Amino acid sequence: MAHESIVELTAANFDDEVNNATVPVLVDFWAEWCGPCKMLAPVLDELAAEKGDAVKICKVNLDADGNQELAAKFSVRAIPALLFFKGGELKETQAGLLPKDQIASKLAALA
Repeated sequence: MAHESIVELTAANFDDEVNNATVPVLVDFWAEWCGPCKMLAPVLDELAAEKGDAVKICKVNLDADGNQELAAKFSVRAIPALLFFKGGELKETQAGLLPKDQIASKLAALA
């Protein structure tokens, strides 16, 4: 179960949630069948709990309708893919599993 502050993104709410955010945003592109994605989920839950309102953590399920276009828009070719945004601007993309401390450091650098 995802932390209650984690936002599920779709093509319909992406711009509002990411581009209009006043804090750094981490977007995780994932799929239910992806083993590394499942390993990353509890790490993102912990970060959401620890960081509170200082960051926004969002997830995009690639298997949901319409989300493939989002993946194509950001050239997501492998999952999990972590996209770091500040002020609505994509600052960095990381593919694959990252340790919690590295994710936290990247978010802190955007604050």
